Amino acid sequence: MITADMPATLAFYRHLGLDIPPEADTEPHVEALGPGGVRLAWDTEEVARSVHPDWETPVGPGRTALAFRCDGPLEVDHVYRELTAAGYAGANQPWDAFWGQRYAQVLDPDGNTVDLFAPLG
Repeated sequence: MITADMPATLAFYRHLGLDIPPEADTEPHVEALGPGGVRLAWDTEEVARSVHPDWETPVGPGRTALAFRCDGPLEVDHVYRELTAAGYAGANQPWDAFWGQRYAQVLDPDGNTVDLFAPLG
């Protein structure tokens, strides 16, 4: 993912439980290993332009979407409240989705949608 503000972006993902060392805030490229071996990586806009000189910051929803599974419906609500209380934008408050999950959406500092979900019942 490309980020305009590495420290702000990494702070957001630390709230979601990713183990990212504080010294990563000053790096132009950062990787974090998530559960099950999933690797997330962030580059600054400067790195993106060094690889693709014509790169422009995308606008609007749908740039990148991630989903974090919570331990249960109450944790969806808790994580949503924690993130929005920390100043991150809520996109959709928690609700019981027709597909059988408790769901909520927040935006990371670059406007990427991050889904929070857990099976109902």
